[in-house]
Amino acid sequence: MALREISLTLPNRPGALAGVARTLAKERINLAAISVDSAEGKGRVRLVVNDPDRALGLLSTAGYDAEVREMLAVRLEDRAGSFLKVLEALAREKVNVTSVAILVAREGNQSLVAISANDLARARRILQQAGFVSRAAERLVSNDDLLATAPSIPSESVGLLL
Repeated sequence: MALREISLTLPNRPGALAGVARTLAKERINLAAISVDSAEGKGRVRLVVNDPDRALGLLSTAGYDAEVREMLAVRLEDRAGSFLKVLEALAREKVNVTSVAILVAREGNQSLVAISANDLARARRILQQAGFVSRAAERLVSNDDLLATAPSIPSESVGLLL
């Protein structure tokens, strides 16, 4: 199963993000990555969680308008410029990156980064040919077992991080 990211828009006011966290933490949905940005009174939240289908249902029931987008996982050496190589490979082939999430999981000494693009299948082929996507990274990083590689993070982490 592909890696998926949930995104939603919230009002930019105190407690709005806490409501999302409460909804997910109450049902023990684990958080592997989060991005929050705000402009013009609105906040855009992107989450990578262990069970996106259940999280989407919970958020919908709680009145949030959320959507899901597929991503792919790439391995990067933990050094300056490694992510630039991924971006350049996609740019050469005119594939537009639409979102990026640095994941809490790692593969050995390599960072794992999730990428969404306007043509994900093509992005996957390009990055596989360039040596960034491996079967091991794709197996390691799925929403179902994302936090299994980070045992020091408590299962209730969404409640702690948000």
